[in-house]
Formats: sequence, structure tokens, C-alpha cells
Amino acid sequence: MDKIVIYTDGSSRGNPGPGGYGALLMWGEKMKELSGAYRKTTNNRMELLGVIKALLSIKKRELPIHIYTDSKYVVESVEKKWLDNWIKTDFKGGKKNKDLWLQYHKIAGPFTIKFHWVKGHANNPFNNRCDELATQAADKGPWEIDTAFEAAQA
Repeated sequence: MDKIVIYTDGSSRGNPGPGGYGALLMWGEKMKELSGAYRKTTNNRMELLGVIKALLSIKKRELPIHIYTDSKYVVESVEKKWLDNWIKTDFKGGKKNKDLWLQYHKIAGPFTIKFHWVKGHANNPFNNRCDELATQAADKGPWEIDTAFEAAQA
């Protein structure tokens, strides 16, 4: 069966600090790279935003998606159904990144998604490429404003 494979990574220089995400999307022989940067954010926000931006770029909703990330925060939140509980309780107890998690939940709805954890900074060339994209974005910009994060910090 045909599937879409996505690798993602996030980075921040300081936590909070300038941050970036990187994603690789692969379908058959096709490959697409995505990256972006934010002037003040966190690593976890960039890890999650990489997934969101990758999903937003997919047009073939009928294909299963396998997402590989070195973020246990992202993998476990979805695969262990923590996100479902956070939504039911309206993120009670100060769960972070509500805005991004709700965005992910809405975007992910039409897809069949399976998350896989990969060890970061290891010998996985796709994960390593996403790390390069994320860190270059964090270091060089151009930086967007993570409006929800900065408003919550004010």
C-alpha cells in the first residue's frame, strides 16, 4: 500500500529563544523539504509545529502517513492518547502548547497517522537532515512571530 513518510525535527536556541522546525516529506520517489523559524519559542513548540506544517502541505488525504520524530513529547502525546485527555479536560493543569495541539488535532482528523520515535543525533540521515533544517532556520531566520507563545509570555 502506498504511504507518505514524514520526518520532522524542532530546535530552539534557548528555551525560550529563536527556534526552527524542519520536515522531510516522502512519497514514492518524491521528496519535499520544509523549514521555518520563529524569533521566540520553545523546542517542544517547534517539534510540534514541524508536524503541523508537514501535514498542512499534504494533498492526498487517503494515503496513510508515518511520521518519524525524535520528540517523545510529540509521539507519546498522540500515541498514548494523552492529547485526547487534554482536549476532554480543556488542558487542565496547565498543559502547554494548547494552541498548537488543537491545531494539530483539527488538521490530523482526516488522516490515518502513525507516529514513530527515532533516536536524535544518531545515524538516521532523514532525521539528521531535519535537524539541519531546523537549526539553520533557528540560527538564520527569517523569523516569524510565534504570536500565541509571545502573548502568553507577556
